[in-house]
Amino acid sequence: MDKQPDPVEHAWQLLEKHWKIQPRNGGISYTPGYSMIRFIFSPIIRGLARIRASGAEHIPGHGPTILAANHLSHVDPILVIASSRRKVHYLAKDAHFKNFFLRLFMNLTGQIETHREEGGDEALAAAADVLVDNAALGIFPEGTRSKRTEKPYLLPGKTGIARLAASFPTAKVIPIALVGTREMMSPQKDKFPKFWRSVEVNYGRSITWFEWLVNDKGGAMTANKITQISKLEEHEIKTEIAKLYRKFTDQLMQSMTSLGAP
Repeated sequence: MDKQPDPVEHAWQLLEKHWKIQPRNGGISYTPGYSMIRFIFSPIIRGLARIRASGAEHIPGHGPTILAANHLSHVDPILVIASSRRKVHYLAKDAHFKNFFLRLFMNLTGQIETHREEGGDEALAAAADVLVDNAALGIFPEGTRSKRTEKPYLLPGKTGIARLAASFPTAKVIPIALVGTREMMSPQKDKFPKFWRSVEVNYGRSITWFEWLVNDKGGAMTANKITQISKLEEHEIKTEIAKLYRKFTDQLMQSMTSLGAP
């Protein structure tokens, strides 16, 4: 017997043209070298660095996944990749692809080249390439490395993370708190990581957009509420969806703080 569609999922599809992110290339390149690099270097990094990782069991072994962390240092993506159960694909600015050897490394490890001048929508389309391939995407919701000199270092999150979650509503979104990475490698100060400094990589429980959307403490939406939104004027629909994006993002950032993000 065919499974009956969930009423909330069906209602959300009524708004598809307002939330759908079209992938840039329809997927990502096959990167067999990435598995080999992780197999060789991840244990070395974990051996050199004093990484205390917790909650990695929350990362699913397969399926579209978004790993969302706070951002304090250049070593942040490396530590997530080294401590994760999955190959993680990060968006990287085009400057990292100009040097031949660095470009070779970035391509081997499946990192995605982006151009800032193309704007945020193009970056989200590149991120969608990862998720449409059922892969794991690493993202920093703050949008940039925090330059605050006093705690709290955590910046307000940008809603791109919510737009991705809404466009891939069954993808697992996992908040991550990185603690001590600025002390390991301070921007504009340290040329090399101080591997003797301990760091924490704390993974939180995952949630999907659909799970959040119906949760009383999350979006608190029902199929009827979503259907009513779909009947509004276009500018009103955009406003209502933007409110959901903002709330999802703010709650995700609160989860990072609860996990210890400074």
